[in-house]
Amino acid sequence: MLERHATLLDPGPQDQALRWLVPALVAAAALSGAVLFYSVGEPVFAGLFLAGTVAMLVAAFIVDRRTSAESAVAGPQSGEGSHAIAAAALALSEQAAAVTSSYGRLILANPSYRERFGPSISPLKLGTDRESGEALEAARRIALRDGLGSASGITTDGPPINVDLKRIGSDADPRLLWFFPRASQPDLLQVAAKRLAGVTGERLAAAGVMAALVDKDGTLLAANKPLAMRALADMDEERPLITDIVDTTEDGMLYLRSDPRASPLKGVHVPLDPAQEDGAGTFLLFDGSENGGSSGVDQLQMLLELLPLGLALVDRDGRFLTMNMAFRVAGGIKGDAMPSYPGDLVVKEDKGAVADAVRRNARGPSLSADVAVRLNINPKEPVALTVAGLRGLGDAAVLLLLKDNSEEAKLKRQIAQATKMQAVGQLAGGVAHDFNNILTAILGHCDLMLMRHTPGDSDYDDIQQIKSNSNRAANLTRQLLAFSRQQTLRPQTLQLPDVVAEVSHLLKRLLGETVQLNVKHGRDIGPVRADPGQLEQVIVNLSVNARDAMLDNGGGTLTIRTFSVRAEDVADIGSEILPVADYSALSITDTGSGIPPAILGKIFEPFFTTKEVGKGTGLGLSTVYGIVKQSGGFIFADSKVGEGTSFVIYLPVHVVEESEKKKISHKAPDPESELWGSGTILLVEDEPMVRTVAERALTRHGYEVLTATNGEEALEILERGEVIDLLVSDVVMPLMDGPTMGREARKDRPDLPILFMSGYAEEQLRKSIDIDNVNFLPKPFSVQELAEAVRDVLVDK
Repeated sequence: MLERHATLLDPGPQDQALRWLVPALVAAAALSGAVLFYSVGEPVFAGLFLAGTVAMLVAAFIVDRRTSAESAVAGPQSGEGSHAIAAAALALSEQAAAVTSSYGRLILANPSYRERFGPSISPLKLGTDRESGEALEAARRIALRDGLGSASGITTDGPPINVDLKRIGSDADPRLLWFFPRASQPDLLQVAAKRLAGVTGERLAAAGVMAALVDKDGTLLAANKPLAMRALADMDEERPLITDIVDTTEDGMLYLRSDPRASPLKGVHVPLDPAQEDGAGTFLLFDGSENGGSSGVDQLQMLLELLPLGLALVDRDGRFLTMNMAFRVAGGIKGDAMPSYPGDLVVKEDKGAVADAVRRNARGPSLSADVAVRLNINPKEPVALTVAGLRGLGDAAVLLLLKDNSEEAKLKRQIAQATKMQAVGQLAGGVAHDFNNILTAILGHCDLMLMRHTPGDSDYDDIQQIKSNSNRAANLTRQLLAFSRQQTLRPQTLQLPDVVAEVSHLLKRLLGETVQLNVKHGRDIGPVRADPGQLEQVIVNLSVNARDAMLDNGGGTLTIRTFSVRAEDVADIGSEILPVADYSALSITDTGSGIPPAILGKIFEPFFTTKEVGKGTGLGLSTVYGIVKQSGGFIFADSKVGEGTSFVIYLPVHVVEESEKKKISHKAPDPESELWGSGTILLVEDEPMVRTVAERALTRHGYEVLTATNGEEALEILERGEVIDLLVSDVVMPLMDGPTMGREARKDRPDLPILFMSGYAEEQLRKSIDIDNVNFLPKPFSVQELAEAVRDVLVDK
């Protein structure tokens, strides 16, 4: 059946006419052919053709009956109609391919797609970072609009991928065909030949080494300049064998046939594939004569220095003969002195394992093996030491390979840290979202009770205390959302010096008399796009932490500096994660006690604090981290114990468009303006406590309110035909979420205003909600904020 060739995830309705189309066409073609043959005057051919036609009709009838029987057994989900045909077509492709709905929901996937990405993952979910997700979403929209789309360099759990999209189907029900071509594998021989003819060959020539690239049959493919001049100048063959160039003597020495009286040579074969020692690879030829021994050692040392890997040669007694600079750096060897034995580089517990490996490879068969060791310079990080036996290189019996993986270990720690931060951020965002629903109900009930109580009543102060504590809890949830980058920000185009000036008066009171504040501003600082209130919170949090660190020393100096960083200067910063662009930077430096290196990498984790028990929430720096990242920026910390700490924030320079310059800002509503209104509002909220508060609040302000507990119930109310002036809905709901319900409602009522309520960030929601002309109200909100939001939407209607 077709189901074993391709996965059919979302089959459409069965086309009953398709079963009768094939027999009808066969019958028509047969009748036309019979008349044609008969008119020609060949009754024999006409009779044979009619007999064949009858056979085709019988076969078509049997196929039609079998198809009907299979459809009756399999039901409507058995890969029927055009979906089954498309599934079979996709299965013929060796490249990964899939068909989705216009919104990216997976419908069909061929075996190559399932093998590469999984059986049910949507193509829109393949990207593992924000940039890749945005690129896939942009390609989807372009394909729907123009018919074709593409994206390249998408970061996934595996290697990066490219994707091509094509819009298929009808205009009423468009679909998308996703195609993922595999990157062609480079030809290793061609790459090696280009390198040997380029810089690599020139470096070998400078070291006095002749090099030749041969295939598995020994045919010469490329040679560097010294070998070409000495051995290939007088040869007629375009591609000779290596045995036509080099002679081997009984004692293992090599001679060039073009110059048999020259000094003997020694050769080393470096295979392209380590698993095939006799396969294609590079021959290195250098002086191997007795009287030229010192020169040979020098050439070998120069050759080792050219390689980026840490290499060292050891004699049969296990002593070092020579090593290159990369080996010295990786092993932590300082100065020109060379240790006697490889075991001198590792901790005491690993000395025996290294000595045994060297002894086995020096006296036994020529093999290679990796030994996990811990170096004296970093005993906490195990590294791999490759030990390989050598033959034919004089006193050298063992080759040691040691790679400096400090940067690799650093990247692993950073990836682990980022993964942990992402997991904690998702947890924090989910907790804050649920907690916002509870706070919305508490604050709403407080506002409703305050409408019935006046100052002086016995319960008025208690209600105010409940509301005050609820607002404090709301601030805590905002910190959690800021850390998880799901906070609702109100970004504006602003200048960093202006923000520092606004908050500097507050900082002087917070820092106290023992801490001196210095503010310095650079020139040509570009505008940035950020929430000014949240940016002020970042400066305050970092400054308060700096004050606490300096109080232990009796005071100090806090320096806040703004400066610009041009794109051409980004490389000088030395950060591998900072993209090349123009930045406006903000640095906050103190002269406090500093942060120990052991905990410097943990300071942005939530609930991690270096303060005493009972002081601080542990969310200050995590909030700073979340706000900066959500604003599209980067933050780095540098500290030395006893000297102080410096935090530097890089925000990308915002390019102000002409449309933005001409945009007229909306006039802020008068806080004393009338909040009473009229009209019918459909309120959709799955949380009973939030729904009750919102219903009572809107009713008290003069609106007629219809309520629904989910999206399906709301659509049933809309189908009654009642006049609805505004749809107020939560975003995340069971059965049917708010955006899906909004799209269905707009089909019959395209001008229906929609106000979404959510505890998640507005920016995050707008990326996932493809509905025009919608408004957002972040949770938690008060009764007055709800009334103002409803009034503003109805006024703009």
